[in-house]
Amino acid sequence: EVQLVESGGGLVQAGGSLRLTCAASGVTFDDYSIAWFRQAPGKEREGVSAIAVPDGSTFYADSVKDRCTISSDNPKNTMYLQMNSLKPEDTAVYYCALRWLIGYTDVGRGALREETYDYWGQGTQVTVAS
Repeated sequence: EVQLVESGGGLVQAGGSLRLTCAASGVTFDDYSIAWFRQAPGKEREGVSAIAVPDGSTFYADSVKDRCTISSDNPKNTMYLQMNSLKPEDTAVYYCALRWLIGYTDVGRGALREETYDYWGQGTQVTVAS
């Protein structure tokens, strides 16, 4: 069974940086994407960034694309989200999620849509103080 564990959240001052880690276990083949979503209090969960393992394609929400970098260490089934120039509005619980890409001819299709993801981690809190 696939399990995802996030780490790396915490409290940081505005303008600071954090690196979130998502460790995946139970993954038996490499045809999948990992995405980061976030949910702030009183708001809907939104997609932040995603990476397709087969070809390394990356996808970003407009709100973070100049400040975040997603990467993967495929042999370790571990993905990272480097977040820089953090803002108070980045405060949220951050979740990683995995979807299989079997049948996808376009790995970017729905990359930041939560309904396309099959497995979810428990989340890690990111708080950015002003």
